[in-house]
Amino acid sequence: MKKITTYLLLIFVLSTMLFAGCSSQPSAGGDAAESDTIKIGWIGSLTGDQAVWGTCEFDTLKMVVEDANAAGGLLGKQIEVIGYDTRGDATEAVNAVKRLTSQDKVVAILGPNASGQAISISGVLEQMKVANIATVATNPKVTVNDDGSVKPYNFRVCFIDPYQGAVAAGYAADKLSFTKAAILYDVTSDYSQGLTEFFEKTFTEKGGTIVAKEGFKAGDVDFRAQLSKIKEAQPEVIFMPYYYKEVALSANQARELGITSVLMGGDGWPSDQLIEMASDAIEGSFVVNHLDFNDPDVKPFQEQYKAKYNKNLELNGYLVHDAFKLFEQAVKDANSTDSDAIAKALSTAKVEGITGKINISPETHNPEGKEAAIIKITSGNYEFQEKYAAE
Repeated sequence: MKKITTYLLLIFVLSTMLFAGCSSQPSAGGDAAESDTIKIGWIGSLTGDQAVWGTCEFDTLKMVVEDANAAGGLLGKQIEVIGYDTRGDATEAVNAVKRLTSQDKVVAILGPNASGQAISISGVLEQMKVANIATVATNPKVTVNDDGSVKPYNFRVCFIDPYQGAVAAGYAADKLSFTKAAILYDVTSDYSQGLTEFFEKTFTEKGGTIVAKEGFKAGDVDFRAQLSKIKEAQPEVIFMPYYYKEVALSANQARELGITSVLMGGDGWPSDQLIEMASDAIEGSFVVNHLDFNDPDVKPFQEQYKAKYNKNLELNGYLVHDAFKLFEQAVKDANSTDSDAIAKALSTAKVEGITGKINISPETHNPEGKEAAIIKITSGNYEFQEKYAAE
């Protein structure tokens, strides 16, 4: 009986390991031999509230890698993608990076799409000398330490919270002529706190007043108490720097309470899911985004994704495309697949991406000079208004 029990336990452990790693099986790259393969990693949320973005991001990466391999690969080698689900958790992100670097031997990692996860992995990256290119992780601490020094193996293709918050506040004050703003934010989110800080700073510097500032915790579903206080303050605009699920819930509840203020948010908003969940409540809202979804130059990429996966491309798809293109350029610049050489090349890499020109600053490892796209939600569509840069 003891032998049988041990045998069954072994089967259970092995089957659990196989199941846990199902998302990490090679997803693109064909049948190239190990010596002829460049392994890259991906981490992101395939389950949980951010799964719609993570799934799109991983699918898009597989698609662009397939295209790259069909065109001959990189330095004469095929590219293989190995991905892990972080379940939206920073600890899971750290564990995934440990597996990718020590077990899978990847030369670089793309993703994740959340600041908290991206910040948590920097220690492992530095220990293993493997670069990470974050996609939609906008907190300054993703690439820079508290003392201002740059993290040698952390990079990103998106703009950062200070810039995004300043853009939102500047547009609200200068373009929309608002003088009274309220903020509803997630006190548990690095992303939400970052945008809140810099929106508040810029809006007040421009002569505006923050008439109310209310917080909630991730997972909350009832925002009526906070919104009631905001309603009493009579703001012209309410800044909501968090993700689409909570945006939909809070926007619907705001309208139920009779709040007519204009709503405004950051790059955590854009998703088809938001339109489906709160189309009437968010009508007329403004969003700070990374690109114009209706730009003719991005239509072929959107159509390719739609044809392959039978769904619309989410924001993360554009940014993981640019992250991969940046990785490609770094490998070419280094003329090497050595992970440390790739990291060094990334620090000065330049590439033309779907979301704009990406020129990595060696001082910050952020893209320099990227303009934001101001989007207005009109009749259930994300309508481009103009490119806007924070002053």
